[in-house]
Amino acid sequence: MARDSELHAVVGHENPSIVDACARSGGSHFVGDVCDARLVADFARAREVDLAMVSADEPLREGVVDALLAQGTRAVGPTSAGAEIEWNKVFARELLAEVAPQAVPLTRVARSAAELEEAMAFFGELPLAVKPAGLTGGKGVKVMGPHLADHEAAREYAHELLQAGGAGREVLIEERVDGAEFTIQAISDGRTVVFPPCTYDYPYRFDGDTGPGTGGMGSLSLARPTLPFMTGEHYAQACAIVAAVIARLHELGRHFSGVMNSGFFATAEGVKVIEFNARFGDPECLNIMRLFDGSWTDAMRAIDARRLTDADVPLRAQASLVLYLVSPDYALRPGPAYEFALDRDALEAQGCEVHFSAAVAAGEGRYRTVGTSRAVALTTIAPTLEQARRTAAAAAARVTVLEWRRDVGSGAYLDGLAALLEPDRTQESMAG
Repeated sequence: MARDSELHAVVGHENPSIVDACARSGGSHFVGDVCDARLVADFARAREVDLAMVSADEPLREGVVDALLAQGTRAVGPTSAGAEIEWNKVFARELLAEVAPQAVPLTRVARSAAELEEAMAFFGELPLAVKPAGLTGGKGVKVMGPHLADHEAAREYAHELLQAGGAGREVLIEERVDGAEFTIQAISDGRTVVFPPCTYDYPYRFDGDTGPGTGGMGSLSLARPTLPFMTGEHYAQACAIVAAVIARLHELGRHFSGVMNSGFFATAEGVKVIEFNARFGDPECLNIMRLFDGSWTDAMRAIDARRLTDADVPLRAQASLVLYLVSPDYALRPGPAYEFALDRDALEAQGCEVHFSAAVAAGEGRYRTVGTSRAVALTTIAPTLEQARRTAAAAAARVTVLEWRRDVGSGAYLDGLAALLEPDRTQESMAG
């Protein structure tokens, strides 16, 4: 946005990337509560903002877009009712059952201990996933196998969520789906939908998908719509589901525009939906926007005017890779702020764009983490994924203190995912 407009931003902390972008554009920033709809709307009016974008889960749930539209500020992003597809997993499953029942895993909703026991009895010995209905920052879902040792552990976690209230007031108990995950960052004006390539996210803290789940340690896309472990039919099915969901929201009078970040499993039986996010995904947004080769301001205008076309979202036909550098304590334990050195100019000269996340400036070439979260994202594009991976890894090695996964973009890792569908591919070959 800062490349061809005057950018003004409300931020929770002085993120160096956003602060610099606002300053370069001749705009401004304000540190405040990004979920305070009245504060954001007042800021937009005071700065005479022509067009706003809200692209984070909690502000969308709290009605920041509603407040902007109510005062006449044009905005890209769903209203709170449109964003319910993300902040209420029960609503999302019910809507999905209307438009694409074949993509819904077996699901039961528990609102009490008695309903939880009924759900556990219904599934019997099937492996399970336990999901709080509300927002949990991408860290609330636990699955038997990587997170939960057995059915008793699943029951105990579901009980914890019910007792905690809030996001866990309703708990979804679902069959565990075995397949390879992928996401699509579909861009929409509420009617037309533009589909970029699939992205793959690395959700676990350590190499080999070990350790706790995180908000994402990295992500990738290829120079084609699909990923190595999926077919063109998987991609077509997923796109059709997203289009049907957005159309149904429109029929229900729930305003939706912006990005529908949809998570899927590719399985031998087709695609299954994991979840919907009503905004760009983190870190997958960086894959798509690094490939973007147009004016995002113009794309926002097209979205607002409900005249979006594929031509408004031109993407380079290259592979992209995002690598997150994180606090040593990230996803493990509370910890102190860490100061780290990073030569932004040198890394960008190597072909890596630097995007700060939970970090603030701490002097020339030095930065400090904010909380125990992901501090910096490095993004690269190249003709092949391996070239992009090597560039990102070389840049990451030059940053002190912070940690990162070494297997993001690894060919061996992706081969392992492809093996999940090999029985199906073998059957197709034999049938052919």
